Order: sequence, then C-alpha cells, then structure tokens
Amino acid sequence: MVNTRTLLLTTLAMLAFAGNSLLCRLALRDTEIDAASFTGLRLLAGAITLWLLLRLRKANNVNAGSWPAATALFIYAAAFSFAYLNLEAGAGALILFGAVQLSMLAWGLYRGERLGLKGCSGLVMAFAGLLILLLPGANRPPAAAALLMLLAGVAWGVYSLLGRGVKDPLAATAGNFLRTVPMALALSTLLFAQARWDMPGLIYALLSGALTSGVGYAIWYSALRGLHAFQAACVQLSVPILAALAGSLLLDEALSLRLLLSAAAVLGGIALVLSVQQRRVKA
Repeated sequence: MVNTRTLLLTTLAMLAFAGNSLLCRLALRDTEIDAASFTGLRLLAGAITLWLLLRLRKANNVNAGSWPAATALFIYAAAFSFAYLNLEAGAGALILFGAVQLSMLAWGLYRGERLGLKGCSGLVMAFAGLLILLLPGANRPPAAAALLMLLAGVAWGVYSLLGRGVKDPLAATAGNFLRTVPMALALSTLLFAQARWDMPGLIYALLSGALTSGVGYAIWYSALRGLHAFQAACVQLSVPILAALAGSLLLDEALSLRLLLSAAAVLGGIALVLSVQQRRVKA
C-alpha cells in the first residue's frame, strides 16, 4: 500500500516530467529562443540546482555518475529540444516515453528475458501504437521531429539502464548533468549563427532545468523509496496522458483520434508487459 507522502511525491514528480514537455514546446513555439540555447540553459540550470540540493544534504559527491551516462543524457536533452520545434506536447511525450520503455524492454529481451505469449502481445500492441501515430495520414507528427524524439527516448532508456544500481541516484544525476555542460557549450558554439533568445524563452529554459528537471528528479528519487519497481514503471505511463491533457488545455493543442488510439495501444501494451514481468518477479 502506497502511503500519502509517497503518493504526493509521485504525483508531483509526474507533473514535473509532463511539465518538461510543456515548457519546451511553449518556449520553442512561442518565444525567440533556439533549441540549442534551450538545451544548454536547461542542462546548466539542472546541474546548478542538483548541486545545490546535494549541498543542502551536506553531500558534495559531484564526481558520481559517468561520461557514458552523461553523453546519453545530453543526446536525450538535445534531441528532445530539437524535436519540440515541430512536435506537439502530447505526441512528443507519448513517443518519448514509449521509446524509453520499449528500448529498455528490448535490452531485456536481448539479455535473455522471456515474456511469454501475453507479454509478447503487449509488446506488439505497443509497437503498433507507435506505428498508428507515425504512419502517413491526417494528424501525423512531422517525420523528422518524431525520429528525433524516438532518439531522445532511446537515449533516456540507455541513461536509465546505465543508472541501474547506483548507490546515490541524486548524486549520480548531479554529476551527469555537470558533465553535459561542456557538451551543451560545444553544441551552442557549433550553432552560434542560429543562436537567439528573449526573456520569456530564457525563463522557460531555466524553469525546465531547475524546476521540472532538477527538483523533479529529486522528488522522484524520494518517491521511489516508497514504490515497488512495477509501480514506478507503470506510474510513468501517466506522463504522456498528463502532457496531452495539459497541451490541450494550456497550449490549445488538439486531442486527435489518432493520438488517443496510439496512446491507448502504446500505454496499454507496455502496462501488459510490465504486469507479466511483475508476476514473474513475485513467482
């Protein structure tokens, strides 16, 4: 049974993760900031926030983490930003979290995990849901943007796999964010001719890094102490739904039938696979 504190922390974390999609889409659609600058400011603000949180905890283990994990984190953040130049918040979050979960499941299959008929059916359903969203037709997201978000999802899946078993997730995340700063600086330097920003864009980028990324991850790691692995995996499936609803209410984005059908298939299929895995763990 999940206690009230864990439930509150989990809700706040999911709202923060959905908020990342909203802030990025809002900044790149409605302000002057470019994707590279948004990425750099987000990562820098996240690094500073996580470092401050470690200091408040009287820890200063910013050497935690690794360069491979930081590289995966940077690829995720950059692809995420450039994808949201042309993707709506709900579609982007669905592609992102679908790709995250499917890439991690694919790694498990590669390592020899077996899903059985029910689990395989869920996996096929999830892939079919992504195809529903990406195949040509009305309301299809732009192909290049969708591919970038798929890349972001795979990179986040790799980052999550690399982070399994770390002793201090918050310290590792802070160390990884700090390592991404020179990568972001290199990207901004490479695209300097396209650099532009205004005050609203700057604020959205800093909020995305400090609040919905840095504080959001800290809240999530606190919530994880009260959640089983199955609960933690399943609750993240709420993020695309939250992003789609918020995008419709706050950004005037359409909730198309294609998006709703795709979300039902992707999230339902992944939930089915996770339920199979959970039963095997209990057995």
